Amino acid sequence: MSDELLGFLKSRRSIRRFKPDPIPDEVLLKILDVARYAPSARNSQPWAFIVVKDVEVKRKLAGIHPWAKPLESAPVGIVVACNSEVSHESYQVDCASATMQLMLAAHAVGLGSVWLQTLRNVKEIQEIVGLPNNYVPIAMLALGIPDESPTAKKRKELREIVYLNKYGSVFTH
Repeated sequence: MSDELLGFLKSRRSIRRFKPDPIPDEVLLKILDVARYAPSARNSQPWAFIVVKDVEVKRKLAGIHPWAKPLESAPVGIVVACNSEVSHESYQVDCASATMQLMLAAHAVGLGSVWLQTLRNVKEIQEIVGLPNNYVPIAMLALGIPDESPTAKKRKELREIVYLNKYGSVFTH
């Protein structure tokens, strides 16, 4: 993989402030198309993506907890939900993978996003967007044209998180 692509992956940031400009449906469908190529156990593809543009629905979702506020001013919200009956053991991981793929695709087309926690508010989100009980909202994204340029936050050094063969065994080259 080229250093340019690796740099692109490292350059994604969580964006919490957005310009009010609408996002064309063609762009949304393009990034959602990329998200559906995320890996899933047994290729079960247990996800559903609920695109939220309605101001009132976004307001309700933004009100589920204090950290969901960016959704209120974002032009688009996306709820990533997983069918827990299709992928019993791995639906959370499958949809987390699809969410990250969606965020990277948004970054690739110049959009910003932030992952908003959902797992403490499953029933509330299911009610707001009309999800059946077997569809668990794994993530919500606030999405739009960035109106901020956050710098990278400090990351742990590789020596603090990478081990060879066993936890605690130093990995050096």
